[in-house]
Amino acid sequence: MQSSLLNATLEDKKLLEIPKFRALLKHFVTMEVIQWVPFWEIYQSEFGQERTMPGGFIGDKAAEDLRQRVIEHNILVVSKYYSRISLARLAELLCLSVQETEKHLSDMVVLKSLVAKVDRPAGIVCFRAAKDSNEILNSWAINIEKLLDLVEKSCHQIHKETMVHKAPLKVQ
Repeated sequence: MQSSLLNATLEDKKLLEIPKFRALLKHFVTMEVIQWVPFWEIYQSEFGQERTMPGGFIGDKAAEDLRQRVIEHNILVVSKYYSRISLARLAELLCLSVQETEKHLSDMVVLKSLVAKVDRPAGIVCFRAAKDSNEILNSWAINIEKLLDLVEKSCHQIHKETMVHKAPLKVQ
């Protein structure tokens, strides 16, 4: 829903009157990692101009919210391209410390924005798509079927071997 709202807003003709806002939206619509420092240098002046707006200055809070959204966007982008990544590499891509990266990642998992597992001793993050109960049951059924096929083939091979080895014993 959020991405469809972003895409619909990006297609709005009135947005052509505000090119910086359009460029900001374009950053969030494209599935690319946003480097915070150059991104902030571009839009910092917009937050500075907010001081003159009615309703008071909320620039620091808004800037922190924007940084939070950039980090969340970057984690989602990384989760699309990687199924497993080291925590150190993820922190490097996000331009954060390992502790901050783990905090943001765990917050997103708790909010169910993302499905991921963190192996802290190994320092590995595993991203995977959320499965519904039908998919889980189907995969279990398929795995059980494969297991039963292997057991049946093994029994057949064992039976065949015993028949082959019993035949020469009866001849003597």
